[in-house]
Amino acid sequence: MLTYKVLVSTDRQRTAETKNSIYLTLLDSNNQSSERTLVKKSRFGGMEREISFDVCAKKDLGDIVQVKLEKEKHFVNFQWFCKHIKVKTPSEKFFEFPCHRWLVGKNEVIIIREGSAQLPQDDTELLKKQRQEELESTRKIFRIGDSFLDKFKGFIQSWKDLADFEKILEDFKIKNTLLENVMQDWSKDYMFGYQFLNGCNPVMIRKCMNLPDNFPVRHEMVDGFLRRGATLQEEIKAGNIYIADYEILDGVPASSTRHYLTAPICLLYKNRLDQIVPIAIQLSQNPGEKSPIFLPSDNEYDWMLAKMWVKSSDFNVHQLVTHLLKTHLISEVFEIAMYRQLSAVHPVHKLLKPHVRFTIAINAEAREKLVSDGGVFSKISSIAGAEMEKVIKRAMETLTYESLCFPEAIKARGMEDIPKYFYRDDGMKIWEAINCFVSAVVEIYYDSDETVQKDVEIQEFVKDVSFGMNNSDKFPKSLKTREELAEYLTVVIFTASAQHAAVNFGQFDWYGWIPNSPSTMRKPPPEQKGQVDLKYIMDSLPDRGCSSKALGTVWALSQFQKNELFLGTYPDMCFTEQPVKEAIKTFRKKLDEVTNIIKSRNEELTLDYCYLSPDKIPNSVAV
Repeated sequence: MLTYKVLVSTDRQRTAETKNSIYLTLLDSNNQSSERTLVKKSRFGGMEREISFDVCAKKDLGDIVQVKLEKEKHFVNFQWFCKHIKVKTPSEKFFEFPCHRWLVGKNEVIIIREGSAQLPQDDTELLKKQRQEELESTRKIFRIGDSFLDKFKGFIQSWKDLADFEKILEDFKIKNTLLENVMQDWSKDYMFGYQFLNGCNPVMIRKCMNLPDNFPVRHEMVDGFLRRGATLQEEIKAGNIYIADYEILDGVPASSTRHYLTAPICLLYKNRLDQIVPIAIQLSQNPGEKSPIFLPSDNEYDWMLAKMWVKSSDFNVHQLVTHLLKTHLISEVFEIAMYRQLSAVHPVHKLLKPHVRFTIAINAEAREKLVSDGGVFSKISSIAGAEMEKVIKRAMETLTYESLCFPEAIKARGMEDIPKYFYRDDGMKIWEAINCFVSAVVEIYYDSDETVQKDVEIQEFVKDVSFGMNNSDKFPKSLKTREELAEYLTVVIFTASAQHAAVNFGQFDWYGWIPNSPSTMRKPPPEQKGQVDLKYIMDSLPDRGCSSKALGTVWALSQFQKNELFLGTYPDMCFTEQPVKEAIKTFRKKLDEVTNIIKSRNEELTLDYCYLSPDKIPNSVAV
């Protein structure tokens, strides 16, 4: 009999233990096996999380390519978590088997492949068959319908004064320097404009090349706000005019008779201080006598309310489109396609797994508690139920693969050169770091473009994503080169990590002061100038109950999870090959450099921008 030394590790959490019997069998490339060995339940009791034992075989098994685990219940079924298994052969060879899986069923059997990543075309016939069986089993769990959107189907008094909104912040007892700055300067034009660059929704602003036909701003309206001697058209030509258009909300009914919604257009100007400031706001898509263009020269309350309406519309678009659709739901499509089409031993599966961690779970929670008919979002915002789906479907019509490629998205909006756009500056650094890392991993496993083309699992993965987006003509259905594959994987990782961080974790900073970004409005937008006073504004803003719910919601969404795993941190090491481990080290070093650059810059800023600092970017959409 030959003896093999085995080390089995579980996780350091109480529920990772089991009182059922666990059996282990070693398998070689010809499916020859060792003795079926009992890993005694007592060995996984208490705080012990690793156990070494011997496994016997009647003959030399050579290279161990698989380990079979079996869990047999007794009177009660217990789940059990296996972290990894290590095997030392009689000839002193070592084999690692990353698992990171739960055994949940009453009498469950799983096969774990040796840790080396393998492309499907490089497997033996036996392993190809098992690989296909694994994917067929997984596809029964992760199924795609016609579209991922199919699954999407007391205190009503007004506040007396704007200062009263501070009362609900007292309960949080949180010192937040950025929020304090917002509370102090929220009504100033520079603070309003700054948020289009570095607030929660930094993707709506774009360079204005031509004024829309339905936004008849004339030079004489804005002459006093431009550089002396330059016309509006000259400023447009010089690249100093920007626009934020909420056309996507046009015609969308508000959630109830107590809520109002509109689709404003806001014109912005880069002034001599390189600040972005508003110079004209129209509160609908239909110009005319009942839709005046509001200007900074209007009376204080007219201009204040016009800006509030823009920010309220921005809040709704941010939550449903920028945040929910373009990070949460898109990442879910990537995750489902990964599990359906990429075997656990595939290098891309190993690469992406940390970046889809908990995404399906958090989205299921969001569907039930946030965006359902009776969910929190329908109670605090202007959009509910079927109208949410309508907005998301409109956004899907313009969603393209290129729009998820960060550099191309910035270029498409003409935002390459505008100063103080920290979202762009930091995002580019993160994009480049991820792309370099991913490219290094791709080159380890793919020695040519032809290897990519012959990888049937990757091609099916890409095809599944295209189908899942329900917008297949705007997403690639195949990949032909290593460069294309690296860019594609960069999109997946960037979307789930950096993009989500950029549009999620600043919510309490920017939405914590309700007048700065009202989640809904309770009176219709004014149809004439000169009729708004402070009482009209207070009656328009969210009431006491709605404000409290909104504040609690954005506070919860802005919190990191316990034991959060930040970008580049992979404690559950799925890769065993040294070249990949070296690539991860290089990636972490680059991220540390970016963190230090951002930290140094922020020390010079009144309003620091840290949402894209790598040490504050979780690996995945998990909140």
